[in-house]
Amino acid sequence: MKIYTIGTSNRSIEEFINILKSYGIKNVVDVRRFPTSKFSHFKKENLEKYLENEGIKYIYLGDLLGGYRKEGYEKYMETEEFEKGIERLKKIAEKQLTTIMCSERFPWRCHRRFISKKLKLSGIEVVHIIEKNKIWKN
Repeated sequence: MKIYTIGTSNRSIEEFINILKSYGIKNVVDVRRFPTSKFSHFKKENLEKYLENEGIKYIYLGDLLGGYRKEGYEKYMETEEFEKGIERLKKIAEKQLTTIMCSERFPWRCHRRFISKKLKLSGIEVVHIIEKNKIWKN
C-alpha cells in the first residue's frame, strides 16, 4: 500500500487539485488540528466543496492525527487516539489512493513526518509530494 502526503502551502486551489489529479489521488485526509487557513479555499468547508466537485473525497482526521499537542507530538503518538487515527487512515487508504494533507509544504517541517514514520514502520510506502513533478521519500 502507498500513501502520499502533501502540504497546501500558498498554492492556488487549481494548482492543488491539478497536483492531486496528476498523482491519481482519490481521498484527501486532512490532518490539520485546526482546519482553517488565511487562504479561503483551504478552509475546511470550502476545500471539501472544491474537492467534491472534482470527484475527490475529503476526510477530516485532524482530531486524531492533528499537530500542536500540548505534551508534544512524539508523546501523543503513544496514545490510543493516535493509534485509532492511524488505523482509520489505513482503512481509508486500502480502498483508494490517499494523501494526508496539512498546511506546511515541506514534510520535514510538519508533523506529517511523524505520521509517515509510523506508517512506514507498518510496511506502508509513503511518498511526499513537494511539487507536481517533485516528490521526496525518506
